[in-house]
Amino acid sequence: MDPAAPDLGYPFPGATRPADARWDPDAPGSRVHEETVLVGRGDDAWTAAGALMRWAVKPRSGFAVHPPGPVTTGADLVLVAAVGPLRVREPIRVVAVVDTPDRRGFAYGTRPGHPVSGEEAFVVHRDAEGAVWLTLRSLTRPGTGIWRPLFPLLLVAQRVYRRRYRRALVHPTRGPVDRISRR
Repeated sequence: MDPAAPDLGYPFPGATRPADARWDPDAPGSRVHEETVLVGRGDDAWTAAGALMRWAVKPRSGFAVHPPGPVTTGADLVLVAAVGPLRVREPIRVVAVVDTPDRRGFAYGTRPGHPVSGEEAFVVHRDAEGAVWLTLRSLTRPGTGIWRPLFPLLLVAQRVYRRRYRRALVHPTRGPVDRISRR
């Protein structure tokens, strides 16, 4: 399946550029978010962070992933967030994957029916000193239909989930909380 097919809910597939260490977002009209946090140090932390490529950050943050399995470019999935008895379905498509010796991650784009419109990227990378980092990137616009008037509330929920994402891959050897960037 073409990751840039027209049934994505936004016009700029791949714009979060998970393969790139530097990001200069170009998505007019979108809310831009990028932050990088330390998740651990050393080979054990790097190996554990590889769980990202099996969607670990989402279930550890409160989402179910359907169907389960490894992250694959072009895959259509549904993320399900539980809010009390309410289940919110979020249709997505994986639009980019990076898997190199020092950088692993992916970006997914929203599909029609998702509460917001845009793209989100999750990338783990390690530096020459062995520190393992998680970078979160997103471009967000209001969704359509019943979701549009709820956009301010959805932005609050997005902040809550980002906090959970930051903790999802923490390795026991992490040490103090470090944040190298936030936009």
